[in-house]
Amino acid sequence: MNINLSKREAFVNRHNGPTSGEIHQMIQTLGVSSLEQLIKETVPANIRMQVPLQLPDPLSEFDYLNQLKELANQNIIAKNFIGQGYYGTIVPGVIQRNILENPGWYTAYTPYQAEIAQGRLEALINFQTLVSELSGMEIANASLLDEATASAEAITMFAGLRKGVKKKANKFLVDQNVFAQTLSVIETRTIPLGIEVEVVDLSRADLTDENLFGVFFQYPDNNGEIRDWSAMVATAKELGLFVGVACDLMALTIVDAPGKWGVDAVVGTTQRFGVPMGYGGPHAAYFATKEEYKRSVPGRIIGVSKDSDDHVAYRMALQTREQHIKRERATSNICTAQVLLAVMSSMYAVYHGPEGLRSISLRIHSLAKSASKALAQLGIVQTNKRYFDTLKLLLSDVTKLRELAEANDVNFRYFDDGSVGVSFDETHDQEDVALIVSLFAEAEGRGTVEVDEEVAIDDTEIRQADYLRHEVFNSYQAEHEMLRYIKRLESKDLSLVHSMISLGSCTMKLNATTEMVPVTWPEFGNIHPYAPASQAKGYKQLLDELYDWLVEITGFDALTFQPNSGAQGEYTGLMVIREYHLDRGETQRNIALIPSSAHGTNPASAVMAGMKVVIVACDEQGNIDLDDLKAKIEEHKEQLSALMVTYPSTHGVFEEAIVEICEMIHENGGLVYMDGANMNAQVGLTSPALIGADVCHLNLHKTFCIPHGGGGPGMGPIGVNKKLAPYLPVTGKKAIKWVAAAPYGSASILPISHAYIAMMGGEGLTEATKIAILNANYIAKRLEGHYPVLYKGSKGRNAHELIIDCRGFKPAGIEAEDIAKRLMDYGYHAPTMSFPVAGTMMIEPTESETKGELDNFCDVMVAIRQEIAEIEKGTADIENNVLKNAPHTQRRVVATDWDFPYSREKAAFPMPHLRENKFWPSVGRIDSAFGDRNLMCSCVPVEAYASTSEEVDA
Repeated sequence: MNINLSKREAFVNRHNGPTSGEIHQMIQTLGVSSLEQLIKETVPANIRMQVPLQLPDPLSEFDYLNQLKELANQNIIAKNFIGQGYYGTIVPGVIQRNILENPGWYTAYTPYQAEIAQGRLEALINFQTLVSELSGMEIANASLLDEATASAEAITMFAGLRKGVKKKANKFLVDQNVFAQTLSVIETRTIPLGIEVEVVDLSRADLTDENLFGVFFQYPDNNGEIRDWSAMVATAKELGLFVGVACDLMALTIVDAPGKWGVDAVVGTTQRFGVPMGYGGPHAAYFATKEEYKRSVPGRIIGVSKDSDDHVAYRMALQTREQHIKRERATSNICTAQVLLAVMSSMYAVYHGPEGLRSISLRIHSLAKSASKALAQLGIVQTNKRYFDTLKLLLSDVTKLRELAEANDVNFRYFDDGSVGVSFDETHDQEDVALIVSLFAEAEGRGTVEVDEEVAIDDTEIRQADYLRHEVFNSYQAEHEMLRYIKRLESKDLSLVHSMISLGSCTMKLNATTEMVPVTWPEFGNIHPYAPASQAKGYKQLLDELYDWLVEITGFDALTFQPNSGAQGEYTGLMVIREYHLDRGETQRNIALIPSSAHGTNPASAVMAGMKVVIVACDEQGNIDLDDLKAKIEEHKEQLSALMVTYPSTHGVFEEAIVEICEMIHENGGLVYMDGANMNAQVGLTSPALIGADVCHLNLHKTFCIPHGGGGPGMGPIGVNKKLAPYLPVTGKKAIKWVAAAPYGSASILPISHAYIAMMGGEGLTEATKIAILNANYIAKRLEGHYPVLYKGSKGRNAHELIIDCRGFKPAGIEAEDIAKRLMDYGYHAPTMSFPVAGTMMIEPTESETKGELDNFCDVMVAIRQEIAEIEKGTADIENNVLKNAPHTQRRVVATDWDFPYSREKAAFPMPHLRENKFWPSVGRIDSAFGDRNLMCSCVPVEAYASTSEEVDA
């Protein structure tokens, strides 16, 4: 036996589920001679790559982490006083270890199936309560992407709420002292909607303009100043104007809540609630508003309802469904959440409690006061009359200070007017104050002064309002209790640690531990997004390498990392197309053709980009109807801006006419936007550029292994060809303004995708694509004869996903939802429900699942089909059966009374292996309609505890 000493275990063998022997068995089941034959029967020959991916040789997990550590060490962890919406924070170890680093939390899917997501939903209820009470508003959503996009969402919401004499008003005033990144995103988002943004000194602005419909300001502002805006807000409300404000949530623990002034929306970031800066993200933004606007709130609202046994239960409410239903009439995307980060922020508040939060804020404020006093003794003028954490300082020689600061790895903020900003956070202490004073003293050529050990606070300046008095925020300050609370919630959620999550178009593949480890390295987490480039050389190398690899994989010429979600990638791609047409003087091109099978986010993104949506029909095989497409192109050829197409199609098929379709669009002056949700069926086999697309967004949280985190974080960078490259945000010479708050979006999770590609290599990535296609076709074959597969390619093959038709079960009273709930009893999350076709399920197994897991899932689906057959035959009651009553909770199964016409064993243990390893849904089927009629989206009042004999977790 000869041993190759240069090789370690290949990561591809860990990532891909089936062994070589299992692959052979599956190929035999499919009746093909080889995996390559299956791919030839699935992917059209005219779009197949002729040259393999040119990527570096794959690294082992051990070697990769060693190399990445060397790269990370090029980043300099400085003392940051930059502020501007990003602050150092202390992540409690109990939260870092048990949430951020815990696959039980980060591999869960968006909580559409609420019965097996009660833990995350409870944490999000806590988040909404935290935001509502600190902001002084009536309701809050369950997070948005970042503060800048949340600000833009507020203005967009106001625009949609205009009525009466303000119905056609289109001017909006933004105070000159909002953060620069926020203003940039606001301008990007409002221009295509025809909203005229005017930047003014809002404290002196004339609000009587009849064409004005709202105002927006920062609190504390860009300079760190805290102003009393109550009089301005009162005037604005008297004149029928909407008022929005971006607030520092930490500051709101000790300064007045803007809700008391009567504002209409309060937005911001929860980053400093225990989430590292991460060179810009990911962080959970917040959005709070009045209850009267509840149906217009962007993103998701978590509401309180009840289950089939009248116990308290949580679920996504109201517009969460309505935004999908509205499609081309939608004004926002529901895929704009940061669930994992919202959970962390809520737990930070739960752990510290109201008094702990107040103490942290007072200490931050005291550090600023201490520094201000000492600097004043040096004769340095501090211009903020009232402040929370930020000083704005005037001095004679900024150049000298900057040299001294950077030599000592200290980062200040340098304003255009020559002043210096110093922002404190919870990571700072008295020694940092002394360091700052010494640097300023040396820059001014003066001797240093002593720093006070204690600071007196004027109680009249501190917020007196009561907040966070609910039990949940006052019970878990001991780490032991906090740990148990986190674990109690985790146990209520089904994630990839339990079983396959077979969601079509959502790609719930392996999120390898090695990929996740660097996310919590301080060399990536503790870098400020506006730190000097010299301190982020490691990040630059990582970004450059990932850029080159993704360009190679997509076939494009340029890329931007700024979009920090897939939905935002859609929007950015369309905005780039829009800018291209405008630059060519073709201002009339505003029609987006979108197939009826498109993702629900596609029409919303087009509307947000100022386009008019025209739906293109699909034929009986699920492909784009070429005749209808030709007719729509002919009708709108002078106004044609873009075609939005998903490839392979959302129907799980490689459409063979895709090249012709792209050529038809180009011949008529339009461009092709490809939705990259199904990119994991392309990598190494074909590419968007080869197919003919001009732009494509990449769901790094799908194809490239960033986990879903229960509904965020995500990254949606876009790749473009040469003619669109000049219009990319941040980098393009004719760029649109920013689409996110940080230049590289959620940069701290990019090491995950970097690791995946580096450890797989070109051959490994291509193999993963082939296995994804194999696994999907194997499931289709296994379910053959039990469930109709709705669409297939011309040779009878599916892409990486398939749709099974459940509409034939309606005569037995069974809907797709009933199958979804029954799957919970078997320990599985449902496939994608009723999308893109109502009454169906879309299954995507991914390449990471073994043959054994695929077989187990198929066995479960066959068993459920047999349970449906019992109803069809009349041996089971059409209304009172295991499917209609699913899921069955442990509480129900062990209850004294059992009034069902089937056994407890059939309900809870329909397969033998469940006796050994059972995941129990924590609540029964949830009554969503009840929750919508009785909307409550904050912690359950204490009185509710008396309404049930069972204990209710807040």
